[in-house]
Amino acid sequence: MSQTARQSTRESDSQSFVKSLWGVRYQVKDVKRSVEFYTQQLGLKLDMQNLPAFAQVSVGNLKLILSGPGASGSRQMPDGQQQQPGGWNRIILQVDDLPARIEALKKAGLRFRNEMEVGPGGKQIQLEDPDGNPIELFEPAAR
Repeated sequence: MSQTARQSTRESDSQSFVKSLWGVRYQVKDVKRSVEFYTQQLGLKLDMQNLPAFAQVSVGNLKLILSGPGASGSRQMPDGQQQQPGGWNRIILQVDDLPARIEALKKAGLRFRNEMEVGPGGKQIQLEDPDGNPIELFEPAAR
């Protein structure tokens, strides 16, 4: 088999084993508190929970897995590094009337990382869950 054929076979094999996007995992310090935040403040649906280790909430096709201390998805890496909440990668949740949403969430005491930004694709703002994990609220530009 030629090198080009082997490379093509590897590329098709590597593309075929992924069935679909399953979800997003966030490391959290308190799963119960996080479930309350995502369900009560943002209106996501609770799919399952096994307190205090983990829970899964969802909206549409997005599954958000919340892994607390002791969950299999939170275990220490082989090099000793601990998995921690926070960072800059984030889920993006589409909303209508972003300015009104921001106002309501500020009144509820939620913590925002920035002010609303406006660009050619729409409006966005970043808020944090109780453990500092970022969430982007996004309102697409009218087309």
